[in-house]
Amino acid sequence: MRPLVSVIIPTYNRASFLKEALGSVLAQDYRPLELIVVDDGSRDETPRLVCHYPVRLVRVARNLGVARARNLGLRWARGELVAFLDSDDLWLPAKVRRQVEFFLKHPEAVAVQVEEIWIRRGKRVNPRKHHRKPSGFFFDRALQLCLISPSGVMLRRQIFEEIGPFDPEFPVCEDYELWLRLLTRYPVYLLKEPLVIKRGGHQDQLSRRPGLDFFRLKAMWKLNRQNSNLTPAMRLLLQREAQRKASIFISGARKRGKWTKALEAQMMLAEILRHPGLPPWPPLKD
Repeated sequence: MRPLVSVIIPTYNRASFLKEALGSVLAQDYRPLELIVVDDGSRDETPRLVCHYPVRLVRVARNLGVARARNLGLRWARGELVAFLDSDDLWLPAKVRRQVEFFLKHPEAVAVQVEEIWIRRGKRVNPRKHHRKPSGFFFDRALQLCLISPSGVMLRRQIFEEIGPFDPEFPVCEDYELWLRLLTRYPVYLLKEPLVIKRGGHQDQLSRRPGLDFFRLKAMWKLNRQNSNLTPAMRLLLQREAQRKASIFISGARKRGKWTKALEAQMMLAEILRHPGLPPWPPLKD
């Protein structure tokens, strides 16, 4: 019997993109699919648009952020396998089938992603060398850069019971934080087929927001404080990358007069670099 795949699409004021995203899911050559749209407080045509599609609509009264939206979708998901799709991205028809086939051949695997086609302002662009997706255990590279795409990955739903859901305290880099937790325990495999169209360059993209290195540093601080799966080698890698990211963020924050954020970043870095047996320093809040 084929496993049910739950597809979760979080969206906020993206009706123009969402119609195409929904169409790309319904055009998949795999069934059974369960499609869940989480409307994160949209004020556009999103609710009326979704009513024309065979989906489960989960509506939120006000915008709570993509981490909470994805987590709400996970609560409703019934599938053994879960796939996310950002509402501005598209899937090619074989995407789900190829990932399910991988899981059936590799029952020990918990996560597999596919390659992407990048579109910026309507034109195809080639990712740089450091953006190339690895396969397997790549905690070291994942510290440097987010190398797992929410729109490209499929996971066993049970994994969220083990590592926890997305952290709603992260308005950005919520995926970076989750993937670090995942990669301390499991490999993430790659199918070298470009089966996702990733569209970028528009103004509301989370990756365009300032201060991303602050939240990446915060993710490492959280991992250092809470994760018992970190090996000594992982901890050394984390410390080295935390120093690099903190240096970049603190320098920029000081230039912009963001002294509180600069101090909070300094304190997070200091805790990461201290001996693990010493008590942690609490972060400052604005």
